[in-house]
Amino acid sequence: MGCGRVGASLARALERAGHDVAIIDQNEAAFRRLGASFEGRRVVGVGFDRDTLRQAGIEDAYAFAAVSSGDNSNILAARVAREKFGVENVVARIYDPGRAEIYQRLGIPTVATVKWTSDQVLRRLLPQGHVPEFTDPSGKIVIAEMPIHDGWVGRRFPDLEEAVGGRVAYVSRLGEGLLPRSDTVYQDGDLVHFALERDRLADAERVLDQAPPAH
Repeated sequence: MGCGRVGASLARALERAGHDVAIIDQNEAAFRRLGASFEGRRVVGVGFDRDTLRQAGIEDAYAFAAVSSGDNSNILAARVAREKFGVENVVARIYDPGRAEIYQRLGIPTVATVKWTSDQVLRRLLPQGHVPEFTDPSGKIVIAEMPIHDGWVGRRFPDLEEAVGGRVAYVSRLGEGLLPRSDTVYQDGDLVHFALERDRLADAERVLDQAPPAH
């Protein structure tokens, strides 16, 4: 539930791993973040509505992630998925860390926004966890797609590289691959794949999940 930066990145990662995916959002235009190659089900509706969830296939779902922009919507949808439809693997994104702790005690795994990474969410949904797109033979260097805050739109890619301490391996823009130049700027909808050291992944994702500092 939720086709923002987090939900779209998560849906694509799950589909790449071979899973069937359905994604729910109230705004049909949000699905453009998925890109033309996404083959999963797109469902327009309220993510905690039972009929909407049934339309998305909740009755056959192995896992459910509530990653919209609203704490109340996320926790309500997660509880409906767990308590009404019996989905065992459920995770909710909660912006308020204090509230997240309360819901954790209720048995619903939560991820506070400042600590969010796609790896953390996937580890709560799937036993095998998330595998980067590429890992070098030593296991030290990975290529991974990372969600990026809207505040980076219009910034040059070298600015992103400097912020995360890595390199942009390539960009998927409107379904086409792109090798950015030094003057190429990040655009809304770009899917950016970084090459960096594995132990920098979590820090890099935290940096990019926030707006950049002012010039």
